[in-house]
Amino acid sequence: MFDLAHILDVLVESYPLFMKGLWVTLQLTFVSVLIGTGIGLIFALFKISGIKVLNWIANIYIALIRGTPLIVQIFIFYFGLAELGISAFWSAAFGLAMHNGAYIAEIFRGSIQSVDKGQMEAGRSLGMTYGLAMRRIILPQAFKRALPPLGNQFIIGLKDSSLASFIALNELFSIATTQGSRTFDEMTYLIIVGLYYLILVLLFTLLVNLLEKKLSAGE
Repeated sequence: MFDLAHILDVLVESYPLFMKGLWVTLQLTFVSVLIGTGIGLIFALFKISGIKVLNWIANIYIALIRGTPLIVQIFIFYFGLAELGISAFWSAAFGLAMHNGAYIAEIFRGSIQSVDKGQMEAGRSLGMTYGLAMRRIILPQAFKRALPPLGNQFIIGLKDSSLASFIALNELFSIATTQGSRTFDEMTYLIIVGLYYLILVLLFTLLVNLLEKKLSAGE
């Protein structure tokens, strides 16, 4: 039976535990998205390049990542990197980063290709190299256009981080399931962790919207 008073009591009592899990979740999300953004940009440039080998590499990477479950990828990184002494946190971070990178690559590819080709030609006519024109003219505009889908991918990455609980990483979802099993009160802890994720998503959405407005005002 839904008991609001009981949920509020457990929410207050479990606050210190969930704060520890929240910190791990935020670290994991930030690191994986940051690395994934770098990976995505590299593979986006591979995909739009005129070099067939790089196109092939990018297409294979994106197909493999998008065609296999994220939990499988996390387990592959966990068991593969454990032999090298790499922690569960970094195994999850690398797994999430590679997963995010495939989707971010497509976001960047679409954003770069949406910039008018004449701007690249104008930069080259001024004596810029391809790389310099890309860095100074194309990528800044592409980033602005990519911001909304990048924000969505960041939120998806936040929620996907809950899968790290399956490799015994004490993030938010792991705290909830552990406490729920210990107290035989699974539903209460699931509702509480859902509230934590909801608040985080709303905050990140607000930050992305503010950044979009700031960039739009600067145009």
